[in-house]
Amino acid sequence: MIPITRPIKRKAIKPGVAGFLFTTPWLLGFLIFTAGPMLTSLYLSFTKYDLSTMKWIGTTNYQRLFTEDPLFWKSLQVTIAYAILTVPLGIAASLALALLLNQKVRGQRFFRTVFYLPSIVPAVASSLLWMWIFNSDYGILNWALGLFGWSGIEWLADEKYTLYAFAAMSLWGAGGGRMVIFLAGLQGISETYYEAARIDGASPWQQFRSVTIPLLSPVIFFNLILGVIGAFQVFTQAYIMTGGGPNNATLFYALNLFRNAFEYFKLGKASAMAWVLFVILLIITAIQFWGSKRWVHYEGEAK
Repeated sequence: MIPITRPIKRKAIKPGVAGFLFTTPWLLGFLIFTAGPMLTSLYLSFTKYDLSTMKWIGTTNYQRLFTEDPLFWKSLQVTIAYAILTVPLGIAASLALALLLNQKVRGQRFFRTVFYLPSIVPAVASSLLWMWIFNSDYGILNWALGLFGWSGIEWLADEKYTLYAFAAMSLWGAGGGRMVIFLAGLQGISETYYEAARIDGASPWQQFRSVTIPLLSPVIFFNLILGVIGAFQVFTQAYIMTGGGPNNATLFYALNLFRNAFEYFKLGKASAMAWVLFVILLIITAIQFWGSKRWVHYEGEAK
């Protein structure tokens, strides 16, 4: 007689436990590589640490930053000026490219690819390229300006022009991620809005001002936040092209932080600078969210 075997009952895993198990790798990575270093840097910001000795000094690093370090204020001033120059310029350029690439023309995919390619060039390679463009002796920019009688401008050696040179260089990435986000936003606007506007006799400019901009305002807001954060994190270009000079005219905040951490080995002070930057960006982002209630319009929201 063949014995009758009973099926083995397996205890089902609860959905909550299963979800937690699936997210465990990400949680471990976040705790080890993000939250852990952040908490460590917060602790280091209250210490005097130079890789050999560590001494708790309380808020001294923060006090010295605000009262005794002129380069802290200089780097913050340079970074804010750069953000004021480049963020509106970058958003306008990216939106203009997105509007052009949203047109139904032959070779649309080719043009989209061509305008996106510069954004994937490594930052070091693009910095070397722009060093050649801005070269005062044989750079292509001075050669072009020489055709109109302007020549010999020291773009990277004269502190009157360096920040404007970096602002012009920032347009190199106008066809990157921000353009793609704008393009996706434009394609999400229903054609019925434009048809209704044309029936009412709206011109192309009126359609852009009254239809495109309001419906695209959430995307503009998103790119505005990313643009400000990105402007405060500029490092590679200044490190490669000018080293912060001339006369600290391109001493961006991130470059100053890097120098304190990895050249002067003032890791406590550098950690304090990092947390000051975090608070500044947090305040600016909060102000942006507060102000967005007046100009950001979400489709379908209650009036």
